[in-house]
Amino acid sequence: MQRVCLALPTMRPCPETIAELAEEAAYAVATFGVEVHLLVLDTTDAAAFAENAAAAAALEPAPGVVVHHLGNERQREFFRRVAERTGAADPELLVDMMLPRAAAYGSCVNRLFLGAAALGCTSVHLRNDDADFQVVDGRKAFPIHHELLSIGRPAGEAAAVVSRSDLDPADADRPVMLVSGSFIGELNVDISEIHELDPAVYRDLVRLWTPSVWPDEDRDAMVEVSFKGAGSEPFSTDESVLGVPDIWDVYMCNIALDHRAYEALPLLPSVETIGCDYALLHALVHSRTPGVVHNRHIVNYYTPERRTGTGFINYQLRFVKFLLSMLYLYPVYGGMIDLGRGLLDERHELKVGPILDLVRGSVDWDRAGNEHCLDVVDRSYRKLGGKYAELADVVAGRRQQLLDEAQEDAERWAVLIEAWAPMVAAARAEGLGTAPEVAAG
Repeated sequence: MQRVCLALPTMRPCPETIAELAEEAAYAVATFGVEVHLLVLDTTDAAAFAENAAAAAALEPAPGVVVHHLGNERQREFFRRVAERTGAADPELLVDMMLPRAAAYGSCVNRLFLGAAALGCTSVHLRNDDADFQVVDGRKAFPIHHELLSIGRPAGEAAAVVSRSDLDPADADRPVMLVSGSFIGELNVDISEIHELDPAVYRDLVRLWTPSVWPDEDRDAMVEVSFKGAGSEPFSTDESVLGVPDIWDVYMCNIALDHRAYEALPLLPSVETIGCDYALLHALVHSRTPGVVHNRHIVNYYTPERRTGTGFINYQLRFVKFLLSMLYLYPVYGGMIDLGRGLLDERHELKVGPILDLVRGSVDWDRAGNEHCLDVVDRSYRKLGGKYAELADVVAGRRQQLLDEAQEDAERWAVLIEAWAPMVAAARAEGLGTAPEVAAG
């Protein structure tokens, strides 16, 4: 029986999300006859963890669904065993990159990847704790419906289960490595208030994440589509397209990935940096790997803690670090585009060597671009005034630290890429242990 991982990283109380994902898991079992491991990796404090654990324990037993809810201690124990099993010279560094003491968007997904490997799953189906499913005629539009129709199958077979195929016939034997929907609702980066306050400042800030070598009109066009997902069009009837996806149509908040993708390349282990979890998608898209894009979009919403006090400062710093990360990521992405299908081996799977070379080559990039970035950030925030002027003071006080961390993130990613294959093998050999806090079925 096919075993898949429905995966949720969380750092906040989310009992409703856990209940919804259990419904999606039961739907997958009933519709596709798979075994679903609902894996919740929880880095909340004790009170919030107890709330999430109670929600998991209260789930109705469902045949074919196994629920795993792991907190900080169990995760750290597992990743320490994995790191030590690899024989790495510095296992504590690997543990720190997997489970740092601060929010890390790439690391939390990397943990799910290794958890799925330990569980023997063939695919990971990623969800967020700040999103809802759309509901049509009283039924939830579960993305796993399209995901399990195609993920891991030869693209030629997947052509029979999509609404439209743009597949190159020469790619019929290549596996479908990703299936993705998008989102509707609020921007997936919480900067809409900036646009409300001053559209020109919004444009200047968002322009900082566009490739600096592009012509101005192309950078402005990228600003117009950035962070908006599928807009506001609600789901009505299923649509799905097979082919090589556009990078703008794939989102880590609503995606399924085949194990042959995520077991090859980890995400950036950057701390307190949004957007660092998309590198694998760039590798798959730029290598022209077949994928499916569908319209069972999730509904994105903002959680309140990111808009006031220290929560506001912390989130906006993550946005600033995202802007700085582009100096090191765009040379990698550009190299991926140049290599194209040269990123794939004879089995149509990602070759790690060329990607690792690109990452290593980016770490000594001239910092002048990031110096300019921080200058624009400072000027923009001060123009907005109020809490944004206070934010500008925080950024200015951490200027050198932010510049250093952006480079260190690229260096740490290279270390993790080199260690990733042994870590995957170690996780598979280690297993996740006995059924955790709650098991159903």
